[in-house]
Amino acid sequence: MTLGGQAVDDLLRELAPQVVGVLTRRFGDFDTAEDAVQESLLDAAAQWPEQGVPGNPRGWLIQVAYRRMIEQLRNEQARRHREELVAARAPADRQAAPPADDAYEMDRDDTLVTLFLCCHPALTPASAIALTLRSVGGLTTAEIARAFMVPETTMAQRISRAKQRIKASGVPFRMPAPEERPGRLRSVLHVLYLIFNEGYASSTGPDLQRVELSREAIRLARMAHRLLPGDCEVAGLLALMLLTDARRPARTDAHGTPIPLAEQDRSLWDGKAIAEGVELITGTLAKGSVGPYQLQAAIAAVHDEGASAEETDWPQILALYGLLERMSDNPMVSLNRAVAAAMVHGPATGLHLLDGLAERLSDHHRFYATRAHLREMAGDRRGAVDDYRAAAGRTTSIPERDYLTTRAAQTAAAQTAAADEQR
Repeated sequence: MTLGGQAVDDLLRELAPQVVGVLTRRFGDFDTAEDAVQESLLDAAAQWPEQGVPGNPRGWLIQVAYRRMIEQLRNEQARRHREELVAARAPADRQAAPPADDAYEMDRDDTLVTLFLCCHPALTPASAIALTLRSVGGLTTAEIARAFMVPETTMAQRISRAKQRIKASGVPFRMPAPEERPGRLRSVLHVLYLIFNEGYASSTGPDLQRVELSREAIRLARMAHRLLPGDCEVAGLLALMLLTDARRPARTDAHGTPIPLAEQDRSLWDGKAIAEGVELITGTLAKGSVGPYQLQAAIAAVHDEGASAEETDWPQILALYGLLERMSDNPMVSLNRAVAAAMVHGPATGLHLLDGLAERLSDHHRFYATRAHLREMAGDRRGAVDDYRAAAGRTTSIPERDYLTTRAAQTAAAQTAAADEQR
């Protein structure tokens, strides 16, 4: 079977967590297994595009990774003791690489176990993101480092520390106990949500979006939904990603400058992604209990179904934000609710709601950008200029900074022109 380079990459990313799971279950050593699988992925990426994909690609990766792992255990003096423990623990027929068609290995998919492990609550969000992208996403350390614009050595250290922390926690390689699953699943969804957000609206650097990260988050969310088809919040998160990412083609102009939602050319939005997202969220909302990802997806669906900003069902969005605000003490939710309130009841109402957030969000550029927009709606151009400038000074995203600086200049010019007319 011959596949193009992109198709091979997609296949490897799908198989990566399964192979990590096989080796971790067999050896009980996630750290070494993950390193061995990374090497097998590099071998496959080099060979398969030219030689063709083997008939049993998962078995091929298991064999190669197994041999790599044995080599690592034998060659690294620091791990000599661990090798002896593994050898003593494993039956004689398990001390050689398993056949590629080993039914025991082929019938088990440990992807979800690996995902739970990488998103363990003992890890910081940054560490969990890095480990998830490498062990479940199949990205190399260099690719992850480029995505987050840090040196490869820094990212390698972050991943290494994450694996050591998992080892020190003593958590076994198995599905969490039933009483642990809700909390652990929240960690998994939170990590995928953070990966998507960083891809959709990069927190730093020269680009507004990092498409490779948002696409990877969607892929992993699809994987989680396939493994947990009955979980409404998993479906809600996938729907949220699809409905939000559908606007990506219209979010920037040819120069990469951000375009506000109200000014976007909606004909550029991805109708297929919107239809899939709407179908997903409609199906989950009908099942009863509603969580925060489902509510966010419902809000995104209302936005996407509006023919324009003016024709958007803002009262419904305001009501949904009210429900979401009662579920969590997240000031960003309150910030968005203030915008919706301004669209329904006028800018004065929105500004009044922002007053209660000033202290909690005093260092966040989005607070000042939102207040600038509402002040401009209310006719307070002087206040809007001050807030646009304050927002520009607080963001670490270069495209956002440039946009906010431009908005400040345009609003100041409009203020001067209006003053001249009054003279």
